[in-house]
Parts: sequence; structure tokens; C-alpha cells
Amino acid sequence: MYDRTTIGAEPTPADTRLRDLRRMRALATALLVVMLLVFLATSMALPQWPWLAYPRAFAEAGMIGACADWFAVVALFRHPLGIPIPHTAIVPQSKQRIAVALGRFIANNFLSPRVVGDRIRDVDIAGWGAQWIERPSNAHGAAQRAVTAFQQALRATPRDEVNAFLSRQTLHGLAAVQAAPLASRVLTLLWAHGDAQAVIERLITSASTALANNRDTIKQKVSQRSYRFVPKWVDGIVADRVISGVSQTLEELREPGHPWRIELKAEVECLIDRLATDPEFLARGEEMKQRLLDNPAVIRQIDAMWGAIETRLNSAATSTTLAATIEAALMSVSTRIRDDAELRDRINRWLRVAALRTVASRRQEIAAFIRKVVENWDTETLITRIELQVGRDLQFIRINGTVVGGLVGLVIFTVSKWL
Repeated sequence: MYDRTTIGAEPTPADTRLRDLRRMRALATALLVVMLLVFLATSMALPQWPWLAYPRAFAEAGMIGACADWFAVVALFRHPLGIPIPHTAIVPQSKQRIAVALGRFIANNFLSPRVVGDRIRDVDIAGWGAQWIERPSNAHGAAQRAVTAFQQALRATPRDEVNAFLSRQTLHGLAAVQAAPLASRVLTLLWAHGDAQAVIERLITSASTALANNRDTIKQKVSQRSYRFVPKWVDGIVADRVISGVSQTLEELREPGHPWRIELKAEVECLIDRLATDPEFLARGEEMKQRLLDNPAVIRQIDAMWGAIETRLNSAATSTTLAATIEAALMSVSTRIRDDAELRDRINRWLRVAALRTVASRRQEIAAFIRKVVENWDTETLITRIELQVGRDLQFIRINGTVVGGLVGLVIFTVSKWL
């Protein structure tokens, strides 16, 4: 399952480990064959050269050690020679126990609150994130992915149901707001910021301009409504006097201290107060608001508004603008985190606490997940993965067993000869 069949493909770590395992396995087997050949050669030549008994004893003991260690290594993963000898194929028969032990080991030794806390205490998560975002390609890619995910989620939702839900929530929200107090607050803001005064000034200017532009029309109207025996020139004088008087009054209204402006200010302040407190105004405001919300045209306009918003959010122009906005926001946040050490420390503390609480509270769930993953592996996959990790070292055991066994056998043979 680990053979590379793609020509020119780069070797993976699994390929490298498999190649090393095969090389070490071949070396250990070759050493066993060498011991067998040495044993056979020394056995045949022993009558002529008695001193060959020493290398023969070394080769004989080496073969025994090699075979014993080969049996031990193979018995971990399979039945030697396919014979179901008791207490062999230990890994396949203990797969469930290994899965439980592995999950418990990781949960207790890697995910405990003390270990996790010690590991992440000195990690500058916020600083690392800021450095990553400061790379333009990263910020741009993150913004594009965020916009794509948002639009995909938007397209995946049922449009009619979403629009109906948003319309209902909008109407419900508007119904929950009292109309008269809201009008009072809006009017207070407009009056306090001078917007209403600016409107009055524009009205005065418009009225003065209208009088100047319609002077002839006004004279004609005055003449038409005058008595027949009154001369036309008298009607013109009257009309001019009326226009001049109105124009003068409009100019006087530009002064903030004009009595009419003061009276208007008092009336507006009284209206603001009554809108906020007068039960009659409160009731009339709610009545007008309800009539407005019950109007089918208003409901259609709200539905159309949400539809237009959705269409605009899905447009390419909005995607580009939204991505640019998100990218600029990410760059701004990363710069702030990089330059503000106190903010960076606060974010790091929050992230550490969040990570610690998340990992520590779910240790058992993670252990159960690891156990299920290992249990779901088929036996051959489990054996192959373990062999790729420790198989090379196990072949060293075979080699060492051959050499050490041979040396021990040589020592025993020599001591027995001398004794």
C-alpha cells in the first residue's frame, strides 16, 4: 500500500521509512545467512583444522540468537511462518487494548491542564498571528476565503424563507419601538445639532427667492382681486408694499433672537417633551405606527429591501469591496497587535485560557476519538503503520541478537574448553 507508482513523484516520509525497513530487514536476514554459511564451512573443515571449533561455536550461537530474535520480532505482528503459536501476533490481537491505552496515554500525558498550560504559557499566539497576517498574500487570501464562505452560506440558505424571516423580525423590531419617544429623540438630536435651524434658514432663503422670482405674478393676483375703480398703479404699490413687508419679515427671521424664532424654539421643545411623556401623543404615535406597519405597501418594501441586500451581497463588485474592507481591517488589527504590547498580552492570555479550557474539558472526548480511529483501522493497516515507525529498530535487535548471541556462545564454548 506504500509503493510509489507515480513516475517522478517525490518520496514521502512513509516511502523513506519503508525503504529503510526493507534494507535493515535484508541486512538482518543476510547476517543470519552468513552465520549459516560460516557454520557449514567450519563444520566441514573442522576435522582438518580443530581451531575452527571457535568460529563454529560463534556461528552456531549467532544463528540461535538470530532465529530467537527473528521469532520475537515477527511474533509482535504476525504468526511466525503462519503457525498460530500461542502468544504470537500480539499487536493484532491487542488492537483494542492498544487503542484504549494510546488514547488514555495521550489524554493524560499530552493534554493534561498542567502540560498544556506549561507548553502554551510562553507561546506568543497573537504575535504569530499578526506576523502571519502582515504578509499581504495571507491577508488577501484570508479575506477572499471569508467572502467566499459568506456568499456560499448565503446562497445555500433558502432565499424566500430567509427574506420572510428577516421581514418578520424587522416588523417585530419596529413594533417593539415606541414611535412617539423615538420621534422625540430624533427631533432632540436634530434640534441640538443645529440641523433644524439649518432647515429653517433654507426655508427662509427659499421663501425670499420665491417672492423675488414671482413679483409680477403676485402683482397680477393683487390686481385681479382689487376693485375695478382702483387704479392699476395703486395695485402695484400695494403689491410692492406687501412683497417688501414679507421680505423684510423673512430677513428679520434670520436673527436667532427674533421673537418668532424664540417662540418656535419654545414650541419645538414643548413638542419634544410631549412626544416623550404625553399619553395622548404616545397613543397617537402607536396608532400611526401600527397603521403604517399594517400597510401592505410597507411590507412589500421591506421584502424588496432584503432581496436587494441579498442580491447586492452576491454581486462581484460587492465581493471585491467586502474583501478589500476585510483585508484592510485584518492589516489594521495586525499592526495594532504588533505595536501594542499590552493588547498583545491580553489577547495571548485570553487565547491561552480559551485553549486550556477547551482542551482540558475535552480530554476524554479526544481520547475516545483516538481510540475509535485506531479501532477502525484494519489489522494490516495497524501492523504496517507500527512497523514503519519501529520496524527499523526491531531489525537492529535481530542484528544485535546475532552478534551478541555469537559472542556469548563463543565465550561459553571457550570457557567450557578451558575448564
